[in-house]
Amino acid sequence: IAPTGFAPTIAPTGFADAIVGATPPLRVRSVGFCGSPLGGSARAFASGAIDPLARNIGISAHIDSGKTTLTERILFYTGRIHEIHEVRGKDGVGAKMDSMELEREKGITIQSAATYCKWKDSNVNIIDTPGHVDFTIEVERALRVLDGAILVLCSVGGVQSQSITVDRQMRRYGVPRLCFVNKCDRTGADPWRVLEQVRSKLKLNAAAVHVPIGLEDKHDGVVDLVRNEAVTFSGPNGSDIKIGPVPETLAPLVKRKRKELIETVAEVDETLGEIFLMGDEPSVEELKGAIRRATVAKTFAPLFMGSAFKNRGVQLLLDGVVDYLPAPHEVDNVALDLDKEEAPVVLKSDPKAPLVGLAFKLEEGRFGQLTYLRIYQGTIAKGATIVNTSTGKKIKVPRLVRMHSEEMEDVNEAKAGEIVALFGVDCKSGDTFAEPGTNVAMTSMRVPEPVMSLAVAPKSRAESANFSKALSRFQREDPTFKVRLDEESGQTIISGMGELHLDIYVERMRREYKCEVDVGEPRVNYRECITAKANFDYLHKKQSGGSGQYGRVVGYVEPLSEEELKALNASSSSGNESDKTNNIVFENGIIGNAISPGYILACDKGFKEAAQTGGLIGHPVEGMRVVLTDGASHAVDSSEMAFKLAALSAFRQVYDKAKPKILEPVMQVEITVPSEFQGTVIGNVNRRKGTIQDSVAEGDDVIITCVVPLKNMFGYSTELRSMTQGKGEFTMEYFQHQPVSQDVQAELCAEYGKTRKAAAA
Repeated sequence: IAPTGFAPTIAPTGFADAIVGATPPLRVRSVGFCGSPLGGSARAFASGAIDPLARNIGISAHIDSGKTTLTERILFYTGRIHEIHEVRGKDGVGAKMDSMELEREKGITIQSAATYCKWKDSNVNIIDTPGHVDFTIEVERALRVLDGAILVLCSVGGVQSQSITVDRQMRRYGVPRLCFVNKCDRTGADPWRVLEQVRSKLKLNAAAVHVPIGLEDKHDGVVDLVRNEAVTFSGPNGSDIKIGPVPETLAPLVKRKRKELIETVAEVDETLGEIFLMGDEPSVEELKGAIRRATVAKTFAPLFMGSAFKNRGVQLLLDGVVDYLPAPHEVDNVALDLDKEEAPVVLKSDPKAPLVGLAFKLEEGRFGQLTYLRIYQGTIAKGATIVNTSTGKKIKVPRLVRMHSEEMEDVNEAKAGEIVALFGVDCKSGDTFAEPGTNVAMTSMRVPEPVMSLAVAPKSRAESANFSKALSRFQREDPTFKVRLDEESGQTIISGMGELHLDIYVERMRREYKCEVDVGEPRVNYRECITAKANFDYLHKKQSGGSGQYGRVVGYVEPLSEEELKALNASSSSGNESDKTNNIVFENGIIGNAISPGYILACDKGFKEAAQTGGLIGHPVEGMRVVLTDGASHAVDSSEMAFKLAALSAFRQVYDKAKPKILEPVMQVEITVPSEFQGTVIGNVNRRKGTIQDSVAEGDDVIITCVVPLKNMFGYSTELRSMTQGKGEFTMEYFQHQPVSQDVQAELCAEYGKTRKAAAA
C-alpha cells in the first residue's frame, strides 16, 4: 500500500492483514523503502513506536554554491513558505533561513538555521549551514547531530576548498551524503567535470543519477536515470512538472550514463552485483534499493543535477533525500556509560527507551537561552524532569519548541530522531541530557583552535555592562570564539577563526547591544616549540619558619616526532583530550619511589601550566614530551605545591637549552581570478611570502592554490579587488603552524621584550 506516485511493493506475510484490519486504515509507504525487506524497525513504526520516514539532513557547501537558495525552494515546494525570496533579492525581504539582519545585508549565512517540513509522507528536519570557513563550527556541530547531508556543488566552480573541508567533516561524523550539482543554468556549467572532481578530489565513489536536459540558458530539466524518463519544470516557480520519454538527442548519452550508474553501484552492492553479472537489466525498485543500501553504507554518493535559482530539479532531490538517505533508526549512535568507565553504549532510536539527547547549539533568544537538542533515544515532554549528565543538575523542561528559522512552534513532546529546542535551560554546547538514572554522555564535537585575535574595548564606561554581556553571550553560543584578559596590557583580547568572524561579532555588539567598540590591530596566535632534547635538574627549597617547601625534579624534555603529533591530533579530533594540553605529553620514568606517587600529578600540572607561556614571546608551547627520571622529596617539607613550583621553575631553566622556535599559523588560500590577472596575483602572493602549490585554468578563470602566513593575509581582500578590478575572489582556511624565519623570530622576540618592559614600567 503506497502513497500516490510510488510503485506498490509486496509486504511480508501477516503484515498486510494487520493493515487491512486496522481502524482507521493505515497508509504505509513502500515497504522498507525502495524494495528492501521490511525489518523490525518498520513493524515498530506500524505500532506507532518510531517513524522510519523521518529524515534529519544538513545542507553544506562552499561559499555561494546556493545552499540557502536551495533551502528556500525546498521550503516552498513542501508548503512551509508560500513565496520565494532571494538571498540578495530586490524586494529586501531576503531568504527565510537568513533571519539575522547582517545575513540579509551581506548575502551570506552566518549561523546555521534549523527548520522542518513534510515531503510526501516524510517529516524532514533541515539545517542550513554557512559556507564561509570562518563559521566552520556551525557546520561541525550540525553534522554531529544529522543522519544525512546534501553536499551542494557549483556546476562552474566544481569542488572548491570549502567543499573539501565539508566533505572531511562529513567523513569525521560518518554522515552519508547526496551530491547536488547546482547552477546548471550558469554560463560555463559543466556537471560532468564536477563529477570527475568529486571522484578525484573528494575520493568518493560517485555516479550521476541525472543527465541535464540542456545547460546554461537552455537548461529545462533532467533525465532521471533510475526511472529512465525525462522530467521538465515550467511555470513561474517550477511547480509544473512534465514527465515524458527521453529526448532522442540525449538517448546515447543517457544509455551510457545509466550503464555507468549500474556498474558503479554494482561494485559496492552484492544484490545488484549478482543481477549485473547475470547480464539482466535491474528493475527501478532493484536499482533504487541498491543505491539506498550503498548510500547508507557510505560506499556510494549519488549525484543529482539542477538549478535551485531557476527552480529545476529540487523536487527530484527531495525524492532522493527520502529514497536514499537513512532514517534515524538506521544510524548507529554511540554514547559513553559514565558509570562503567565510559564504556560505549549503542543507543536505540526507540521513544519508549530512557531519554538521551545532545545540546549541540545555543542561541540567545527573546525569552532567554535557546538550546537546540537532538534526541537520540526516548521521549522528552514539556514539564518532565531531565538531568544534565555533565553537571549532574536536574532540570524541569519549561518549554519545548520546534524551530522554523527564527519562528517557533510549541510542542508538548518530541521523540527519538527529532530536533527541538528548549528554553531557559542553563547548559553548555555539547552537554548531554538524560532521564534521571541514566548516566551516559555523547561524544563531543571537534572544536578547531582560533587562529586570529583582536584587542577590543568599549568606547565609553557607560557601555561596559553591555560589552561584558555581549562577550559572555557570544562565548556561550560559539565555542570557537574565545575571550581573555591580557595580564600585561590589561586589554580584552577576542580570538576567532578569521577576520570576517571577528568583524561580524564586533558589528553584532554595535547592532544588538548598542555598544560602540574600539578595535586594535589584528594579532596572530603564534605557538612555540622546542627542537632539541635538553636535561633539567631543579631543586625548589624554601624555609621560612614552620614547615617549608622542598621538591627536586630531574629529567629531560624533547620534541615529539611528526608521527606522534599526527596521532595526538587524530585523538583530539575524536574528542579524547583528557591527557593532552597543546600536545604536551608527560611521562613518569622514575623507577622506585624517589618522588612519592602522590606528587607526580603535581609535577604534571606544573609542567603543563608552564608550557602555556613560552620563554620567547609568551605564547603556548606545543609538541613536547616531558620525562621525569629522578627526584627527591622531604618527609616534612614536601607538598603538591612545592613540586608544582619545582616543575614550573625546571621548565623555565631548561627551555632555552632546548633550542626553542616560534611557529606561526599558515593558511591554505584558494584564489579565483580572470586569467589576465594571473601574473599580478602570483607576484603579490610571492611578496607576501606565500608558496604557490597549484595553478589550474578553468574556462576564462585561473584557480591559484597557495599557502601564506596568516599575518601577511590581513587586508588582502581589498588589495585583491583593486588588482583584479573587483573580479577576483579568495577563500582561506587554517593549514598548520610552521616555524618562522630567523629574522622574523628575532623581530618578534625584540617586540615582546619591549612590551614587557613597558608593562613593568
